[in-house]
Amino acid sequence: MSTEKKEKPKKGKIDKKKKKKDSLRKLAVMVERAGISLSLKAVTMAIFKVAIVLNIIISGFIIYYFSARKPSTLAHISVFLLNQWTFGFLALLLFAWFLFFMVIDLRIYQRNVGIEEVLPDFLQLTSANIRAGMAIDQALWQAIRPNFGVLAKEMENVAKQTMSGTSLEDALIEFASKYDSTVLKRSISLLIEGLNAGGEIGELLDRISSNIQESRTMQKEMSASVTTYTIFIGFASIVAAPFLLALSSQLLVIIQNIISSISIPNTGSSFAISFTKVGVEPMQFRIFAMVTLSLTALISAAIVSTIKKGNVKAGLKYIPAFITATLLIFLFLDWAFGLFMGGIF
Repeated sequence: MSTEKKEKPKKGKIDKKKKKKDSLRKLAVMVERAGISLSLKAVTMAIFKVAIVLNIIISGFIIYYFSARKPSTLAHISVFLLNQWTFGFLALLLFAWFLFFMVIDLRIYQRNVGIEEVLPDFLQLTSANIRAGMAIDQALWQAIRPNFGVLAKEMENVAKQTMSGTSLEDALIEFASKYDSTVLKRSISLLIEGLNAGGEIGELLDRISSNIQESRTMQKEMSASVTTYTIFIGFASIVAAPFLLALSSQLLVIIQNIISSISIPNTGSSFAISFTKVGVEPMQFRIFAMVTLSLTALISAAIVSTIKKGNVKAGLKYIPAFITATLLIFLFLDWAFGLFMGGIF
């Protein structure tokens, strides 16, 4: 019984160590796929330092706010700072890691797209080299061009592995496993099957290249066919929503001015009418409108990206443009309606 009790914590410790190693390996693989040459220790230290700097800035703002604008006791300020350096610091640290993983995921997606864009041209060059009499490994090496970007570097690694004694099949499989690209994995799989079958590799590569180009052309045609939906979504989020909220903001100001100008004498009747001030201040409504418009623009950009590109990550560049345009139009319309309605009422 004593030996069993001693073995259980050891197994628990071993499982925790394995989970930690697995998580570190996954993170290392993600960093490698993103093409970042930093070590995990450097990344962890950088995120930790960023969280500390942000926490120092927030702590300085808390001290300034309670000392200048809202005088409080030292104990009150100390409690706020203690909460900030415990819960606030953990929240900032988690947020920094969240942003880091978002950047890593976006970099991986961009590298996948970069490989898929130049893959047909690379396969055609390889096919031409094979028909010129080169062996498959030499044809792959000679087809590398500097403008191929990520694919050129990966194929250089494949060539180095084959020169060091690794089989071409294993090197290609390792290369394809680094990226979550269905096009790349299917192309490498067909190439390996062609090599094992001993068929005409040049003709096979030409067919793979033409199929990739045809599928890309079909995607562009599908994207063009749904342009009407994207225009409608963009108009609704960038123009219609700011127009309605700006108009509502000015109507709220007008109602508040009318109520403040009405004075009803007290007649002593039990049916006396009384007006109170509006429950929502115009500035509060403007803040609510700007937050709502920002979220609407973000969701609209994601929908437009999914409709046109088939993936939200492909349209991340639309999000800042949508949010900026929406907020600028809202502020301009709010100012214009204020001038127009201020002269009438």
